[in-house]
Parts: sequence; structure tokens; C-alpha cells
Amino acid sequence: MHNNDYKNRKAVAIGDFDGMHLAHKTVVTGAEHTIIYSVNNKFSLLQKSIFEKRYPNAVFADFDEIKNLSGEEFIEKILLEKFEAKAILCGFNFRFGKNASWSALDLRKYLEEKDVWVRILEAQEFESLPISSTRIRKAVQEGRITYANEMLGYNFTFESEVIKGDQRGRTVGYPTINQHLPEGLVVPKFGVYKSLTTVDGVTYKSFTNIGMRPTWKVEEPLCETHIFDFSGDLYGRIVTIELVDYLRPEKTFKDVNELKEQLNYDKSSII
Repeated sequence: MHNNDYKNRKAVAIGDFDGMHLAHKTVVTGAEHTIIYSVNNKFSLLQKSIFEKRYPNAVFADFDEIKNLSGEEFIEKILLEKFEAKAILCGFNFRFGKNASWSALDLRKYLEEKDVWVRILEAQEFESLPISSTRIRKAVQEGRITYANEMLGYNFTFESEVIKGDQRGRTVGYPTINQHLPEGLVVPKFGVYKSLTTVDGVTYKSFTNIGMRPTWKVEEPLCETHIFDFSGDLYGRIVTIELVDYLRPEKTFKDVNELKEQLNYDKSSII
């Protein structure tokens, strides 16, 4: 098959796509107008709302629709009937069908007689090991955020509504916005991060504390961000946070002056 013939075919990329990391991105490129069919709806690395904005051509599987399908039924009912696919893109370790009984090679063998081209992508490596969602989640949980970001191909990002806080930050010259972490998202290691905050399409430098605020304590993990060179009321707004680098663990401060001194140092390490 000529390469142009392949590119012009209706293509469906299939996989779990949790986070759409660098290895996933190789699967979804190469054909024009590729449909991204995500068979996983966990979204522990990139929440669904952001995924949908970045990949408007994505279709999310209905688990009840596919969970009991055999490999042959999945191909016939989903790939051929539902999507009318003429080319399939998947990773080397993609498995499907009831009990994950079919492999990528089984998929290729079944479809080669139906004039449907199957492109199987080999593993993408980072530091001599395959990139995987499992490796990235572990790095995020351990605070190795730059390591995770390199495998993702972008900064670990989330968005959520700004909620009312206790407004202690403004008393020390560091007003903050408070947000809950999105449900289902992997929880980063507690501590302070160099971050980027996007409001109305404008991105600002910032630093973000994720955790239980040991000095004043909260009942569940909270994301608290000070945005540099920004003023305005963001209560009730959806704001996007990118974690760029891990600066330090959470600390308990003996008084407000010690807290302010630490925040001054944190900001100076970013600017």
C-alpha cells in the first residue's frame, strides 16, 4: 500500500490513552482525520475535560457496550460497523475482547483479508525503559514531576473550580486561589511546586502547594496557588494549573513571619 493511500483512509486509533503520553501520541499520528477511540475512562493523568479540548476527535468507549464482546465481535461491531474503519492504529501491547484474549497481532491477522490496514507501534522508551502510564503515575506520586513531564510530553495539568478559602494568604502578602484536585486524578506528592496558571487564555508564573496544610490543616488534600502579577476575583471560575517542578515538601511554620520568609524564598527561586 502506498503511504498516501494509507493517509487518506478513515483511520481509528485505539488504546487506553490515559494521559496521552509520548508513546500514545505516536499511535494517533500518521493518518489524516484519525478518530481516537479511548477504551479506558479512568483519566488518572489527564482529566477528561482537558482531553476533550485537546482531542476533539476523541470517542470514549461505553464499557457496558464492549465489556462482553469477543475479539471478533469488537472488530466487527465497533471498528467496522460503528466507525467504518479502513485503517487501525494501535500499540504493540494493545489487547481487547473479553478477558483481553486478543492481541494487536490477532487484530492485524483478522483484518488483513478485509483490506483494513493495521499499523502496530513499537514501544517508545525514556531512559532505556518503555514509557507507560504506570511509570508516569509513580513519578507524579513521588514528586518527580519533571521526570513525569518528559514522558508525558507536556506539563502535568489539571483544572477545577476556584473555591472559597480562609484567606490567610493575603495577610502575608501572598493571596492564593484554592481548588480541589479533580476526582480520579493521581494525587501528586504533597509539597510546593513551581507552576503555571492559566486564566482566560493568559498564562502566569505561580507556585502551588498541594497537601493538607500542616500549619492550619484541612480535611482533604487541597491545591493552593499564588499567581504572580495577577489580581482579580476568580471564585467559581475554572482555572488550569500546570506543575512544572517540585520545590520542597510541606512544612509546619511556628509563626506568620517564618511562613512569609519561606514564601519569599520560594518565589525568588522561580523568578
